[in-house]
Amino acid sequence: MLPICKDTREDILRISKLSGHGHIPTCFSVVEIIYSIYSIMKHDPSNPSWAERDIFILSKGHAALAYYCILAKQGYFDIDKVNSFDTYMSDFGGHLDRTKVPGAEVSCGSLGHGIGIGIGIALSFKINKKKNKVFILIGDGESNEGTVWEAILVATAQKLNNLTVIYDNNMSHSRGLQIYNPSEKFKAFGCEVIEVNGHNMEHLKKALNKKNRNVKVIVANTKKGFGCKTLVENHYEWHNRPPNDKQFEMLIRELNEETI
Repeated sequence: MLPICKDTREDILRISKLSGHGHIPTCFSVVEIIYSIYSIMKHDPSNPSWAERDIFILSKGHAALAYYCILAKQGYFDIDKVNSFDTYMSDFGGHLDRTKVPGAEVSCGSLGHGIGIGIGIALSFKINKKKNKVFILIGDGESNEGTVWEAILVATAQKLNNLTVIYDNNMSHSRGLQIYNPSEKFKAFGCEVIEVNGHNMEHLKKALNKKNRNVKVIVANTKKGFGCKTLVENHYEWHNRPPNDKQFEMLIRELNEETI
């Protein structure tokens, strides 16, 4: 695990403990994915509204705390501001508010909607002959929503080769309507699909940089709670549970030992 990814997970644990909120396992599953996207996309922390920027949309809004911590590491604001996470009058709510968080493009939390918004943005770039790209991170759980697949149909019909969808395959849907072989399903909808280890940044960046003629989908195989054995093995129990003092020390120890 890269040091910046470990540091970010420590921030997530610390802020979750401080606030009493936070979906830690799902936050841990997306850290390498979001860092990989920001390493290759055009963006400017000093000018979040830069017209030439690429667009990133976190559709799986439960991972907001991870995104806040990563935006802070990118220089959009100081990490200390995130300490107010999900408290009264905080800019950093349990789900994203684009009017309050520098760098956040879309207010997400109602699952299944980020992909439709992102496809609309990508289509507008194509119509206006702009070179901006759009990256959308969706979850396997939210992909139970029919809007996800309706949006994909539109995107492939319009041949949106400026659009990359990253599917966080962390098996959060294993107690719901499971989506078996997501790569095959996305291919059947006309997407160009690449399947990778979602915790390997080199593999992620190689997939992100690969040329495509139609919508690209990266199926990122991840583990909920990656980095901490307790979280991986008990991710339902920890779905929206902050650690107490003793649990925090245990999770930090497991993170540093990299037992999983």
